[in-house]
Amino acid sequence: MKHFDEAATRAPLGFEKLVPALRAAFAAEAQVPPRHVHSIETAAGADKGTVLIMPAWSDAGFLGIKTINIFPGNSARGLPGLHATYVLYDARTGVPLAMMDGNEITARRTAAASALGASFLARSDARRLLVLGTGRIARMLPAAHASVRRIDEVTVWNHRPEGAEALAAQLRAEGWNAEAAVDLEAAVRSADIVSCATLATAPLVRGEWLAPRSHLDLIGSFTPAMREADVQCFAGARTFIDTSEALQKSGDLLDAIAAGTLRAQEVQGTLAELCRGERAGRGGRTGDAERTVFKAVGSALEDLTAATLVWQDAAA
Repeated sequence: MKHFDEAATRAPLGFEKLVPALRAAFAAEAQVPPRHVHSIETAAGADKGTVLIMPAWSDAGFLGIKTINIFPGNSARGLPGLHATYVLYDARTGVPLAMMDGNEITARRTAAASALGASFLARSDARRLLVLGTGRIARMLPAAHASVRRIDEVTVWNHRPEGAEALAAQLRAEGWNAEAAVDLEAAVRSADIVSCATLATAPLVRGEWLAPRSHLDLIGSFTPAMREADVQCFAGARTFIDTSEALQKSGDLLDAIAAGTLRAQEVQGTLAELCRGERAGRGGRTGDAERTVFKAVGSALEDLTAATLVWQDAAA
């Protein structure tokens, strides 16, 4: 069994390749069972964690299983809140092929799915990106979105201002026109795309702040106890989801449905439907004046797609 460390996993996963690969994968057929979710609680008073086990396989002959551990309290320890491993198998024989860096796969496929959603739902002239969060995924969002839109202004917000300042400085060093925001409301109001990549359990973005022509991208929360947007974010917007599982797993959606600002039957479509061209209008957005929301909880299909790219690149 081959081993791909962080650098080797990252190398083939540039967004110019990964975003189109995800689009093709969602348009095709694959087997993606529901994820297994387990809560972890050890000694009294210790921070709780969550373990996700996410399998997927396809007709291309690959089977992948990701194990991902999420411990939000790690930020206070100076540690990442997410740790993951990925194992790729031969789907015909079950033989293990490779162990890959699950953190890199998770972050890159999540940012790529965010950009894929925006490729259908953000205005064609969107250029101002607001990123909420400063973790591994948040750091990748400017490059991911720039692969589908002409992003030339990046604003970063975080509940710890020093974290936002540090990421903005890092982005500037990489050549981005980036700045940190202290006033979240003002930053949301001026953004074309608002992308949330946090582990928040209480809403950060308010619907009244969102500009009429904006696109709200919610990719951080993935359980009913997590949420990044208040219920008014969905009122008057056209809402899309990555997979149907989001309707059971997303605290953002569940709150909005309970409040009546969104009905499940009003969800406009999934990524698969967008990628297959099954949605009316210009691939999801029907006009530049409308406001759109994309809610993702992640899919094992995305992990398998990324891992397959890594394996095929090495084979080539």
